[in-house]
Amino acid sequence: MPAPEHPRGRWDDLLCVQAQLGEEERLLQEAVRRFAAQQLAPRIQALYRSETTPRELFLQFGGLGLLGATISGYGCAGTSNVGSGLIGYELERIDSAFHTMVSAQSNLVMHAIHGFGSEAQKERWLPALARGESIGCFGLTEPDHGSDPSRMRSTAQPQDDGGFVLSGRKTWITNAPIADVFVVWAKAGTPPLIRGFVLERGMAGLSTTTITGKLGLRASTTGDIVMDAVAVPASHVLGTVSGMRGPLASINKARYGLCWGALGAATACWHEARSYVLERRQFGRPLAANQLVQKKLADMQTEISLGLVAALHAGRLLDAGALPAEAIALLKRNACGKALEVARTARDMLGGNGMSDAYSVMRHMCNLEALSTYEGTSDINALILGHAQTGISAFSI
Repeated sequence: MPAPEHPRGRWDDLLCVQAQLGEEERLLQEAVRRFAAQQLAPRIQALYRSETTPRELFLQFGGLGLLGATISGYGCAGTSNVGSGLIGYELERIDSAFHTMVSAQSNLVMHAIHGFGSEAQKERWLPALARGESIGCFGLTEPDHGSDPSRMRSTAQPQDDGGFVLSGRKTWITNAPIADVFVVWAKAGTPPLIRGFVLERGMAGLSTTTITGKLGLRASTTGDIVMDAVAVPASHVLGTVSGMRGPLASINKARYGLCWGALGAATACWHEARSYVLERRQFGRPLAANQLVQKKLADMQTEISLGLVAALHAGRLLDAGALPAEAIALLKRNACGKALEVARTARDMLGGNGMSDAYSVMRHMCNLEALSTYEGTSDINALILGHAQTGISAFSI
C-alpha cells in the first residue's frame, strides 16, 4: 500500500533539504548510502550480536574517503562540514556504531593531530589514518572523570630530553582495543596544564582492555587505555595547545557530527515504522489507517525534518567559521533527545516484533541511549546553554 507522493516534493523531505545540497555533497551522500546498504547492512546483525569490530572496515571507510573527510591534504578528502554530516547521517541509518568508529578516528584523533600537531606529526600519522591502515582512539574520559575531564588524574612527568612519562587510565574509549595510534590527554608541569600526546601501540607500559557486555554500540569496540610509566618522546607531544581548549575543540567537532548521526538513526526508525504499519493488518485494515498511528508518524516526520534543516544550517555556518560552540550543544541535545523519542515510539508501533533484532528499531534505540550520553549528556549541554544565556557557570569550580 504505497503512500502517494507529495505534490511539491518527496513525502520524506517536505522541507527540501536535498535540494539545498551541492552537487558534490549529493554525490557523496549517494556513494555512502550505496556502500552502507551493500556492505554494512548485511553484516550489522551478526556484528551487533557478537560485539565484533572487523579492522577491514576501516580500510573500506578509508577507501571511500570517509576518514578525516574535512581535512585537506595528507590523503584526506577535504569535504565540507555538511558533507561530513551527511556521512554520519547515512552510516547511522544502518547503525550508530559505524559512525562512532569513523567519528572517533576523524573528528577526535585526526582533528587533534591536524589542529595541534607539527607538520612532521601530520605527515607521520594522518595519511595512514586517512587510508584506514592505522586505527586511532582518543583518550580523555577517566574512570572517575567523565563530564568533568578537567579534573583528570592522568599525569605526564617532564623529562630532561623534552619528553614525558605518562601514567593513568582512560575508559570508555572507542576503538581502543584495536587502536594503533592513541591521542591522550594528561596533566603536565607545575602548575599542571592539560597537554596532548600521541602514543603508539607497542610502547612500553601502554596496554588496552576491552569492555564487553555493552547494550548499545555493540558493533563498535570500546575499552580502557592503561598507561604505566609510558615514555613519550618530544616528537610525540602536541605542542601547540594546552588546557581544555585542545580536547574540547575535537569534542565539539564530534558533537556536531552527532547532530546528523542521531537524525540518521531516527530516520531509519521512522521509515521502518512506516513500512510496518502500512503492511501490518489488524481489525481488517492496515495499522496505518488508525488516527493515533498517523499522528505518531507525523510527530516523527516533524522532529526529523526540523532537525535536518537545523543541522544543514549549522553545517553551512561551520563551513563559514561562524557557528558558536553553544549552538552545537543545542543541536546535539535536541537531535539525540528527539531521535531517542522517535526510536522508542517506533519500537512501540512494532509491538512485540519491535523487541526482535530482525527489525532495527530496538538496536537503534539502545544505540541512541549511548549517543545521548557521550560527547556531553543532555544535562551537560543544557548547562552550556544556561551559561551562554545567563553568564553564570553552573559547573562546579
